Amino acid sequence: MSPFPAAVVGTGFIGPVHIEGLLRAGVSVVGALGSSLEKSKQVAARWGLKKAYASYDEVLADSEVHVVHLATPNRLHFDEAKRALAAGKHVLCEKPLAMTAAESAELVRLAADSGRAAGVNYNIRYYPLCQEMAARIRGGELGDVFHVAGSYVQDWLLRPDDFNWRVLAEEGGDLRAVADIGTHWLDLVQFVVGRKIEGVCADLKTVWPERQRPTGPTDTFTGSRGANRATVPVAVTTDDYGAILLRFAGGARGVVWVSQVTAGRKNCLRLEIAGAKQAAAWDSERPNELWLGHRDRANEVLTRDPSLLSDAARRFADYPGGHNEGFPDSFKQCFKAFYGALAAGDDGSTGAFPTFADGHREILLCAAILRSQREGRWVSVEECEG
Repeated sequence: MSPFPAAVVGTGFIGPVHIEGLLRAGVSVVGALGSSLEKSKQVAARWGLKKAYASYDEVLADSEVHVVHLATPNRLHFDEAKRALAAGKHVLCEKPLAMTAAESAELVRLAADSGRAAGVNYNIRYYPLCQEMAARIRGGELGDVFHVAGSYVQDWLLRPDDFNWRVLAEEGGDLRAVADIGTHWLDLVQFVVGRKIEGVCADLKTVWPERQRPTGPTDTFTGSRGANRATVPVAVTTDDYGAILLRFAGGARGVVWVSQVTAGRKNCLRLEIAGAKQAAAWDSERPNELWLGHRDRANEVLTRDPSLLSDAARRFADYPGGHNEGFPDSFKQCFKAFYGALAAGDDGSTGAFPTFADGHREILLCAAILRSQREGRWVSVEECEG
């Protein structure tokens, strides 16, 4: 059992995913905090946690809690992370790290000054075959990377009466599909390729500028439940769809498109990398297969099997070949990396886990994407750093 007990803040869709992943990673979860004491009690009872917190102050005052996991709406991340660091807690935050680059830059500074570990949950890095792609590129097997392409698409906001707090700019930020799911792809591709994105050119679209907001509560991924539910119309300015051209350090090019209005795609991230020697492609809905493309011999499909993986990837594969690992396992592996670094006294500067600095980089990318959309031009990430 890890010597760093945790508390999870947020009991919507992703909070319980954190709880399950932590327990499977051997981390003691002291308690949970929801938007009400009743929700805290429900989640604590469901997962056998001994504490149901009534307030965030109560979480921060709990000496038994060493790490705070933030699985709350985006607009709350900055204040909650700042207060947790000030209280001497380690922090693992859901993405995006903050609402603005100024906020995320301050969190990077505060984390460095605090001496505490501060991570962002970019869990998709921790699929074993994503680690394998990264290892092969670093080992030179794909050769020089020419270009990358990919997408991240869902359908849970397909209809105008599909609603969630994420569609509102004041709750989640000016970007939505890009910030909510696109940032996962952007983080993954930079991790795998080992190069930073330096410039972007974006074309975004709000498919439904007006949505129907239920007068009662809504949950993530639940869709429209009940044809006769009461609703009120609300204006929406955030993106349902986006296409982005990319320029990487070193000269590689790329393109990604994101959508939360693609019927039939429930949660599909795809990534294809073209190298001078080989190509590689991965699909999150078939996470245990890595396609490898060749010019002069037959293509291959590598099935996830620890005995066939590189040392770097093998440590994130817990089951033998044929025993599939998926979405919940990526959280467990991310948490194992974070808590393993804690035990080793590693603050993340070695690349052991995604840090607040990585989260800040994503906020800068989002700022560049938004500026590109508004001004109709290529924008360098460097332009948004001030």
